[in-house]
Order: sequence, then C-alpha cells, then structure tokens
Amino acid sequence: MNHIELRALDDDDLDAIFEMMRDRGAIEMAAFTAQDPDDRTAFDSWMARHRADPDVQSFVVTENGGFAGTIAAFTVDGDREVTYWIARHAWGRGVATAALRLLISREPIRPLFARAAAHNTGSIAVLTKVGFTEMSRNVDFAPGLGREIEEIVFTLLPSLDGLGGG
Repeated sequence: MNHIELRALDDDDLDAIFEMMRDRGAIEMAAFTAQDPDDRTAFDSWMARHRADPDVQSFVVTENGGFAGTIAAFTVDGDREVTYWIARHAWGRGVATAALRLLISREPIRPLFARAAAHNTGSIAVLTKVGFTEMSRNVDFAPGLGREIEEIVFTLLPSLDGLGGG
C-alpha cells in the first residue's frame, strides 16, 4: 500500500497544482472547475484568496512523498464542505480515499458536505466508501463542460466514534 499524507500547501506547490487543474480529462470528470483553466493570473488570485482565508484548510496530498493532489475543507453558506483533486497519475490506487479519510479525521465539524458531478463515478465511489451518503441532486452550470449537468450533494453525518464514517 502506498503511503498517503496531507501536508501544508506552500508556494512551491502552485505550479504543480496549476498544471494538474489544466488536465482536460480531469476537468471533464470534475466539471465544476475554473471558467478558463489556462488563466494563470485567475488561478493565482483564486489560490491567494483561499490561502488567506482562515476558514479554508487546504492541503497537498502526497503519495510516498511525491505530489498527488490537493484536498480542502471550507465553509459555504454555513455548511462545511470538502473537496479534492487528485492528479491523474494517482487515479485508481486509493489515494483519494486515503486522503479523504485523513481529512475527515482532522475536521471536527459535522455534518460535512461534498459535491460531485453525477457522471464522476470515481469520486462518487470515494465519497460513499468513506461514509458520505447522497442527500440531493440538482442541475447546475459546469464551467469545465460549458453546459448544465446533474450534480450530487453528499453529506457525512456524525458517527458514534465522532469521526463520521469511513
């Protein structure tokens, strides 16, 4: 099994994150992405806002010490949400599942929410594997696809052990 860790995001990670988030196949899966994934200025502004916000907890996901993606917890309209983006080279090996388990073990607020495009079967599998359950579905505009698509909202409720699933 590969060793998965979460570590603080630093300036040296920005190039790798920008490149990862430009991967057209990953954009197709994530769907709810930047309007223009090639706009480095917009990316840098977005990252600066999130890094300056004490409510956003962002981490780099590492696999055996190497960059494998990002994961974060943040609040939207009073609800605590999680998001992750795993680099293509780390897909299908349990990296997202392990990283999400680590994040939810550190995040005390419940319920937690997550969203996934309805066609993103990999992300849906990760969320359900760690204990998230489907709460609702809606149709929303997906900038990565340039059209409206179905989005699934998931929730992770408190569990008896206090860790909430997984």
